[in-house]
Amino acid sequence: MNKPYFIGIAGGSGSGKTFFLKCFLEHFTASEVCLVSQDDYYIPVAHNMTKEENKLYNFDLPATIDHEHFQQDIRKLLNQETILKHEYTFNNPDVIPKVLEIKPAPILIVEGLFILHFKDISELLDMKVFIDADEDIALQRRLKRDLVERGYSHDDAMYKWVNHVLPAYKDYLLPYKDECDQVITNNGHVADDIMAVTEEISAKLRSKLF
Repeated sequence: MNKPYFIGIAGGSGSGKTFFLKCFLEHFTASEVCLVSQDDYYIPVAHNMTKEENKLYNFDLPATIDHEHFQQDIRKLLNQETILKHEYTFNNPDVIPKVLEIKPAPILIVEGLFILHFKDISELLDMKVFIDADEDIALQRRLKRDLVERGYSHDDAMYKWVNHVLPAYKDYLLPYKDECDQVITNNGHVADDIMAVTEEISAKLRSKLF
C-alpha cells in the first residue's frame, strides 16, 4: 500500500465543514478513507475550571491543541499505523470520552481550524480545501448551534464570537486561503451545491487512486 493521499479541510466556525465532510465521506467506504479531527486533540482543561472560567477560556488558539500528539498520530497514519485516541467531549467534564480506533486508509483527511497554520502538518498535505462563508451567515449558523445544541446564552455565544472566534479565523486561517487548492464558498442553504462539489472532487480522487 502506498502512502495515503493526504487531504486537509479547513474552515472557520459556521463555514459548513461538518456538512461538507458528511457529503464527501458518502462517496467512499469506511476502508477507503479515514478522518482525523483537530478538535480531538484539545488539551483537557475543563476538570480544573469553574463554569465562569470555562465560558471565558479561549479555545480558539493554537496553544489549546496538543500539537505534538496531533502531529505524531498523523505521521503514524501516513506510515500505515493504526492509532488510538480519546474522542472530543466539547470540554464537558461530566462526559467520559470514548477511545477511538482509527485505521489507515488510502485517503487520509484531517480537518480543523489550525491545520494550515501548523506548518509541519500543512507541508505534508497533498490537497488543501478551504470552506468559506460570509461572516453574517457563519455567525447565524454558530448561534443556532450554540444556543440550540449546546445551551449557551446569546450573550455568551456572542462574547466568544467577537473575542475568540473571529480573531482566530483572521489570524490563523484566513492568511492561508490563497495557498489552498480548492476554495469552496458555502453561503447557501441548498444541499445540492455542496453535494455537487464533493461529487466532483471524489470522482477525481477515484480516478487517481483506485
